[in-house]
Amino acid sequence: MATALSLPHGVVFAAALIVLTPACTGMVVGAAATGAVMALQERGLKGAAEDTAIRAAINHYWLQRDHEMYLRLSLQVWEGRVLVAGLLPDAEQRAEAIQLAWKADGVREVINEIEIATGRDIRDAAQDLLTEKEVSARLFVTRDIDSINYLVKVVDRTVFLIGTALDRDELDRVIAVIREVPKVRRIANYVLTRDDPRRFRAAPATS
Repeated sequence: MATALSLPHGVVFAAALIVLTPACTGMVVGAAATGAVMALQERGLKGAAEDTAIRAAINHYWLQRDHEMYLRLSLQVWEGRVLVAGLLPDAEQRAEAIQLAWKADGVREVINEIEIATGRDIRDAAQDLLTEKEVSARLFVTRDIDSINYLVKVVDRTVFLIGTALDRDELDRVIAVIREVPKVRRIANYVLTRDDPRRFRAAPATS
């Protein structure tokens, strides 16, 4: 298991490349590092690629329908499970955003965390971003947490969490770390453990 003091060899190798490679090859090294991280995730390279395709498709549907919908909503995708959060002005738009998310091929579940509100102050959005970075940093440096298996998003002081935990003990450590972060109002936890049968539920048939 990866810890703050003992990282997987793939991550160490990628980090070394970033340090040693000239700036002109930075884009190539960045892609290699990203690929190394994806390969080490529980979902693997294939799963990460499928999730990326789902994310791109949903963003496309939102952008086609309504530019504001695209800007107001955040999207996390892990093993075909889609977590949608953000603020929309009315229930009709919220329902439509979820319907559009289901249109993407490979979606197995859509989790609706959209709230009805007019929007956020720019200062609130900036604070959410700072909180999100702090949560991610704390998870990365905490012993006995494989932070690469978690996606974190903060909206309106709520931490939205999805991914795959090694076991319940690791997930409890993750929650404990997040609770210690200032400004966090709520934790919306949608992480599944490695052996949870819901991870392997088939995607619904499309007409």
